[in-house]
Amino acid sequence: MALTPYQQLEQEFRRLHAFRTAASVLRWDSAVMMPRGSSELRGEQLAALETQCHALVSSPRVSRLLDRAEANAQGLEEWQLANLREMRRERELAMVTPQNLVSRLAKAISRAEMRWLDAKQKSDFSVFAPHFEEVVNLTRDKAALIGKALDLSPYDALIDEFSPGLTTKEIDGIFTTLGMRLPGFIQEVIDLQAARAPLELAGRIPPSKQRQLAVEVMKAIGFPFDRGRLDESEHPFTGGAPGDIRITTRFIPNEPLSGLMGVLHEMGHAMYEVGLPEAWRGQPVGRDRGMAVHESQSLLLEMLICRNRPFLKYLRPLLERIGGVSGPEWEVENLYRLLTRVRRSLIRVDADEVTYTVHIMLRYELEKEILDGTLKVQDVPEAWNERIHDRLGVRPSNDAEGCLQDVHWATGSFGYFPSYSIGAVIAGQLYETLRSERPELDEEIAAGYFAGLFEWLRQNIHSHGARLSTPELIQNATGRPLTAAAWLRYAEAKYLEE
Repeated sequence: MALTPYQQLEQEFRRLHAFRTAASVLRWDSAVMMPRGSSELRGEQLAALETQCHALVSSPRVSRLLDRAEANAQGLEEWQLANLREMRRERELAMVTPQNLVSRLAKAISRAEMRWLDAKQKSDFSVFAPHFEEVVNLTRDKAALIGKALDLSPYDALIDEFSPGLTTKEIDGIFTTLGMRLPGFIQEVIDLQAARAPLELAGRIPPSKQRQLAVEVMKAIGFPFDRGRLDESEHPFTGGAPGDIRITTRFIPNEPLSGLMGVLHEMGHAMYEVGLPEAWRGQPVGRDRGMAVHESQSLLLEMLICRNRPFLKYLRPLLERIGGVSGPEWEVENLYRLLTRVRRSLIRVDADEVTYTVHIMLRYELEKEILDGTLKVQDVPEAWNERIHDRLGVRPSNDAEGCLQDVHWATGSFGYFPSYSIGAVIAGQLYETLRSERPELDEEIAAGYFAGLFEWLRQNIHSHGARLSTPELIQNATGRPLTAAAWLRYAEAKYLEE
């Protein structure tokens, strides 16, 4: 029996998924295992895959099949209609981005990522600057083309690439609300915590023991080690594909909880990928609903669930058994105070959740100016240093502490940073609803039982894939539109606790 146009489209997009996941594994390898001298070859490999993906989506065959499938959509299931919609969106985006631009950008990103690592190690932005400028120029060209096609500003076009349905209008509204409350709130929390400073952790836990601890926690949460792995990299991230999940973190001997918190953050991402509907795997509708939702899953697990007393009650015996640590500084209440300590700091990935959005708003502001050309690449370090000082009262002593700390701009990921803070806001709203619907949550987490948490997340978030828009997904899960109110209620209750 001949395949219908829709069934043929599913075959084509399954091939596309295979190419993209192969590229994802290659990018993971670039950050974890690849010899430094292989960056040019890897750039060629990734450019070839990106070009092939672009050629597939923009092919006349896919265009004809889409037209026929849409004309004969009767009888398709609801998720298949959503899949057609996502296929058409991918096609439209590909058609306005020339293959030559896709290839040039992939190569430029591969070079820039390696030079970023060199520059960070040397703390010298000038090593990175010319490669960064090339990525900026090509990203600017891409943004202009996509923005024109979608009737969006160039920057909104880039935001839409990472978090479909969100624009600067929604982001600015949430950031305005947070920006009005955060400066005073940060000072209130710092003043309150000054009277009950925690004991610093004494001793070290070797990286091998930290890894053992992380693996045990990952198993309890439900990480599928038969289809995934844990490695180390300069910048923690999650790569691979739903059937081949790659998590990385960094273990620091004298910061024994840092690596674990990195793992927990990435576990939120990984468990989202694992929870996506298997029946839709390989199809556009079967992927995640963008990076704001993705970040909500990582921040929900790390910040709202695991930097909390119930999780620390579960963790405390593991620290003693695996890490060999004991004493008052390792008791639950002291660990809680350490993990919820608010400080004006320089490094985003180590920032507490109260000051975190200040870091994101800085990057959001700067990258808009870089993209529209009002901030020149060579002026980025000075602008960064001045503005982080204005907002948090701290000043980087070198470029590695400042504008070189993140890899995102080297990879052309403009429009990505807002997803971190919007993700935090989504997490706050999900958490409020989750706690009201599952009052036994704290007891379950304290007992090392995470299945209930992920059952709720699979039902309300993961199982929908990309079927719903971001606003529809949040409305569906929580019964109300997204605002910053729930996150502020959560943060004030937690950090202004007497």
